[in-house]
Amino acid sequence: MSERLLAKLRERFGASVLETHSHLGDDTAVVDPARWKEICAFLRDDPACDMQMLVDLCGADYPDRTPRLEVVLHLYSIARRHRLRLKARVGDEDAEGAEIDSVVDLWQGANWFERETYDMFGVKFRGHPDLRRILMYPEFEGHPLLKTYPANKTQPLVAYRTEEEAGVPLEKLAPFGDDEGMSFGRKNGDATGDATNGEA
Repeated sequence: MSERLLAKLRERFGASVLETHSHLGDDTAVVDPARWKEICAFLRDDPACDMQMLVDLCGADYPDRTPRLEVVLHLYSIARRHRLRLKARVGDEDAEGAEIDSVVDLWQGANWFERETYDMFGVKFRGHPDLRRILMYPEFEGHPLLKTYPANKTQPLVAYRTEEEAGVPLEKLAPFGDDEGMSFGRKNGDATGDATNGEA
């Protein structure tokens, strides 16, 4: 059934569908990033497609190719039981200028996926409601899933933040107690956090 989706995309969007394949049932379309959101909306709203479920959105880095980065979207139709992988290629040989439209207003579940792809690969999602890092801290330099990211890179030290500066509570929140969730701060299970040099 997904092969019919590929045919429907080629018929509807013509040259904007750059390539397709269905190797071992892995039905994939690579599309023009300029029409990314339009194609996504079509896949969601067309009754024959009915791709109501966003399964995943991620990035991939191909440093020997230009455009270097891929944005990869996995969609599924619960009603029709077909799935499709959609890809768009963005960014220059240095992974700069990687931008594509956000699909958060089509699938709310794309929100954190797009933030993660931005954080890890540097892809900017135009129109995202809150595009900021989600795994790394704000001062982190670079994007750690790029294949050219140096494994021994030293990151800047960040001064301790007050709750006002952080914008979130720094103390443990219920249901966690003061002695929970920080095993690295205790040496022998002492709930006070005081080390006793291994003595019972």
